[in-house]
Amino acid sequence: MGRVETILDVLDEMFPSAQCELVHNNGFELLVAVMLSAQTTDESVNKLTKSLFKKYRTPSDFANADLAVLEQDLRTIGLFRNKAKNLKTMAMMLLEEYNGEVPSSQVELEKLPGVGRKTANVVLSVWFDVPRIAVDTHVERVSKRLKLAYLNDSVLKVEEKLMRKIPMNRWSDTHHKMIFFGRYHCTAKRPNCDQCKLKELCRYPHI
Repeated sequence: MGRVETILDVLDEMFPSAQCELVHNNGFELLVAVMLSAQTTDESVNKLTKSLFKKYRTPSDFANADLAVLEQDLRTIGLFRNKAKNLKTMAMMLLEEYNGEVPSSQVELEKLPGVGRKTANVVLSVWFDVPRIAVDTHVERVSKRLKLAYLNDSVLKVEEKLMRKIPMNRWSDTHHKMIFFGRYHCTAKRPNCDQCKLKELCRYPHI
């Protein structure tokens, strides 16, 4: 069995039901939650959106919000001022160009303020069921430790290599399992190497 097949089998065994942990009820809430999750834990975002989504239910609510008030509503998470600005302008653009609907294409999603490739990939994968591998900090770290990418590879290069090595029908599923693996097992500090079935394939602690 090859390296990639071994890694996928172990991830399947460890996290058979891995899925997006950001709480959302529709595509717009998912988009907002992913935008808020930059440099912030999903747990912190979920605590915030529990009340946020009661106050701001639609793109119009965000678009019409007073920016200073919106900033205060986001103050419990990092980069809240920048995120407030992006959410407001993103919502305005949704209303002006997409009839208030979240677009389902990579290009259109990435036109939205505050939406980069990773955010677009998550929305496409989770909400629209389009095969994608979103490379966040966990996926990047795990990929480089397990020698699926080189240490100096950019995030885009990591994504391209994973898409080549992993069958397309397993992209979205593997993306979630790699996140869980990095979040709960192969952590940035003090990873659980002693109990890891992939330690023979790993370059840690050399990175």
